[in-house]
Amino acid sequence: MGIDHRINANIAAMGLTRPTPIQEQGIPAVVQGRDVLGLAQTGTGKTAAFGLPMLTRLIRYGKKPEPRTCRALILAPTRELATQIAANIDAYAEGTPIRSFRVVGGASINVQTERLSRGVDVLIATPGRLIDLIERRAVDLRETTYLVLDEADQMLDIGFIHALRRIAKMLPRERQTLLFSATMPKLMSELADTYLTDPVRVAVNPPGQAAKKIEQGVHFVTQGDKATLLAEYLARHPGELAMVFGRTKHGSDKLARLLEKWGFAVAAIHGNKSQGQRERALEAFRRGDTQVLVATDVAARGLDIPEVAHVYNYDLPNVPENYVHRIGRTARAGRDGRAVAFCAPAELGELRAIEKAMKAPIPVIGGEVPVAPVAPGRGQSGRGSMGGKPMDGMANKRPARRASRRPKSQRG
Repeated sequence: MGIDHRINANIAAMGLTRPTPIQEQGIPAVVQGRDVLGLAQTGTGKTAAFGLPMLTRLIRYGKKPEPRTCRALILAPTRELATQIAANIDAYAEGTPIRSFRVVGGASINVQTERLSRGVDVLIATPGRLIDLIERRAVDLRETTYLVLDEADQMLDIGFIHALRRIAKMLPRERQTLLFSATMPKLMSELADTYLTDPVRVAVNPPGQAAKKIEQGVHFVTQGDKATLLAEYLARHPGELAMVFGRTKHGSDKLARLLEKWGFAVAAIHGNKSQGQRERALEAFRRGDTQVLVATDVAARGLDIPEVAHVYNYDLPNVPENYVHRIGRTARAGRDGRAVAFCAPAELGELRAIEKAMKAPIPVIGGEVPVAPVAPGRGQSGRGSMGGKPMDGMANKRPARRASRRPKSQRG
């Protein structure tokens, strides 16, 4: 496919021997120098789709970048995704002259400034920190000939549109631009029209559809009983990695503390955690030192941990598309996975919106479907789990009574 032989050797050693659909369709276009608009869900191999051909072209430069410049810029919406991309780029480029560097918030900007003073081939950045470095004159984008916007729809969702427009003005007009997104809202179309020139459009795994290897289910339960129900599910699979998604930072911290009190090895990750805390939590989770990771949507994209066997939507997301991104943390690298959504009576609207976005219902695996939305805590108890029966003894343990007395404590 036109990839440099050293990079080919690296990806073969990583076990990547057959291209995914987006790689098969996208790599030839990038090698040819075309702009690309890629529509694909997370986990479909986008990083290799833009990274392998881009690195091949950069190797052909044959000389080091100038101080305070970067030849390729990859923008990502979150620190976690930027970190994942950087790790992949380094693995692909091992043994080549290419040098990459990651800049994100929460890390020392002075260290980042010093490193950029020598120039880098590939800069992976979050928009906010990149703007900070530009304002400090730590990096100059006038020599940047490759621009990649990864998970561009999420960048728009979290308000980076003004930062993107500002960054675009600093880039040379003659460049190759690759834009990847899981969805295509109206603002995304306008962004594509602005950034891309006669792009090749590559669309795989239509937006809104989950990976086929994910076994999905919804369990109806009152808000106050969610923590006990989650404990029941986690107890069924000791030693297996599980991610639990909540809606808020405060609620995620509370849930993590409660699960830890009940004897689970758990960590929490969200936007209020420092970069060091987030990286330590993720590394412990990857090693299996903690089996449960409680997270907000900051971890819904970009985390590639193949051992994650279960995803629990403790709180249903307000943005329907985020459901697919969340459950995409499992069933990776050809493995199977299970995703269970806990739906309180007040969340019926979110559930219907998710099903509408996916164009398919989620199978009911427990609890009783409320006839109509009611106030939180007033619906059916829904304590039954798979098959409608609670695990032996769990419903009568002390944690269940405490959770029932304080229904607000676990609210997202």
